Amino acid sequence: MREKQITPADAGNHVLRSLYETAFPENEQIPWDDLMRLIDQMSLDFTAYFTGEEFVGFTIIYPRKEFNWYWYFAVRNELRGKGLGQKILTQLIEKYKGQACVLDMESPCQEPCPNLEQRMRRHNFYLRNGFRDTNVYRTYGDVDMTVMMMGPGTFTMKDWDDITNELKEFWWPEE
Repeated sequence: MREKQITPADAGNHVLRSLYETAFPENEQIPWDDLMRLIDQMSLDFTAYFTGEEFVGFTIIYPRKEFNWYWYFAVRNELRGKGLGQKILTQLIEKYKGQACVLDMESPCQEPCPNLEQRMRRHNFYLRNGFRDTNVYRTYGDVDMTVMMMGPGTFTMKDWDDITNELKEFWWPEE
């Protein structure tokens, strides 16, 4: 699978933006213009993936010394279930080999919720690929999030507070 680094100059790419705005619930999205600014200011690893010339999906990773934070990982809806997400994750695991990586996702334990089956599939996908539950949970609005980790070390609520405080230095939505 071919990779292409995305820069703020690519912000006009309607395919990337459309996938971003449809793959994630609105309350989990950073407004697109703010996200493009953060990509530059925080040196985020924004990568698009292609099979041939066909756009498959993207990832946005916040590389850090202590651990890499997988912010966003999306595959086009019509291409899901074909093993392409697995190929992308395999490339990411290789890219960050030997380093700790964390992600937060909608909790598969929250009930009731309209997408419980999707959450469980996503959780199992990450477990199959070497991630583990950290027993750190956060709530945004009415959505419970669970934090998963891969690699050496542990992840604590203090780690969560540290990384979100870093983000607040660059951006935080108005309350």
